[in-house]
Amino acid sequence: MLESGCKAVKEGMLEKRSDGLLQLWKKKRCILTEEGLLLIPPKHPPPPQQQQQPAEPAAKIKELHFSNMKTVDCVERKGKYVYFTVVMAEGKEIDFRCAQEQGWNAAITLQMVQYKNRQAILAVRSTRAGAQQL
Repeated sequence: MLESGCKAVKEGMLEKRSDGLLQLWKKKRCILTEEGLLLIPPKHPPPPQQQQQPAEPAAKIKELHFSNMKTVDCVERKGKYVYFTVVMAEGKEIDFRCAQEQGWNAAITLQMVQYKNRQAILAVRSTRAGAQQL
């Protein structure tokens, strides 16, 4: 996403629940853009703006693109954390938590809605342009 020139809307740390048997919370450095969410291991170097990355480090960066995202559900506020789930289009659910004052769930939801609105506007424009050519 950053390679395509998208600017970072929000950056910081989020905790993601692992898929493993123990389901431990692992800290991830996150970059929210207009296109989606990048999850980067905390000790991993930041992604370069225009350079190509070697294959191995890039594999550690996980990209959750808004085109593949269905919803962001706020599960619960408990203690100092807010727990929320990102539901992907294929049905996969990814659990996150962050300090309540960080507002990651709201920021992700807002960017996702704005992305979907932009896509809907583009679809309407292309449909109108196609109809005018006929």
